[in-house]
Amino acid sequence: MSIRFTTKARRRMVALTVAAALALGVAGCGGGGDDDKKPNASASASKGNGSQPSAQEGQSGEPLAELRGPDSLLLQIASAVRDSGGFITVNGTLKNDGSGTVNVPAQLSGNETEIIRNGRSLGGATLVDSHGKKRYYVLRDTDGRPLTTTNFPALKSGESIPVFMQFPAPPSSTSEVVFQLPMFAVATITISG
Repeated sequence: MSIRFTTKARRRMVALTVAAALALGVAGCGGGGDDDKKPNASASASKGNGSQPSAQEGQSGEPLAELRGPDSLLLQIASAVRDSGGFITVNGTLKNDGSGTVNVPAQLSGNETEIIRNGRSLGGATLVDSHGKKRYYVLRDTDGRPLTTTNFPALKSGESIPVFMQFPAPPSSTSEVVFQLPMFAVATITISG
């Protein structure tokens, strides 16, 4: 009798444990927490098809700036959005505007060892606040990886990929900054938000 009771008790314990785990899992997946109020920069950067900015960015079809680079690469900046979290996200597309296949140059990563160690990226990009006389570099995560598009494929003729870069935000009084990327032309862009 005691063996039968122990087996039934174990089954009930397992069932209760599974039920509790499922309840916690469902509660963890639900909405309503503070995390739902935070923007998802990587999601907004990965969305996008070609040079069409998202509706959130409030842009028509015209990019903020077009920068020519090496090997017929064209960077079209669609938006530079200030976030309440204290950073700016620059979204756009990198396009092969030439006739042959192009590999994105390693020089776009910049020359900082920590960024270079994490593969090809747009980590060499900077924003310059001319009025505040400050330069802002691409943000990094806790492992030193740049908060920007990384590991580019070879781009065939006419092909484009969505790109993003995140920077610390200059003061709210600054509405224009100069965008710089190694090997590309320089452009002044307007910050929204």
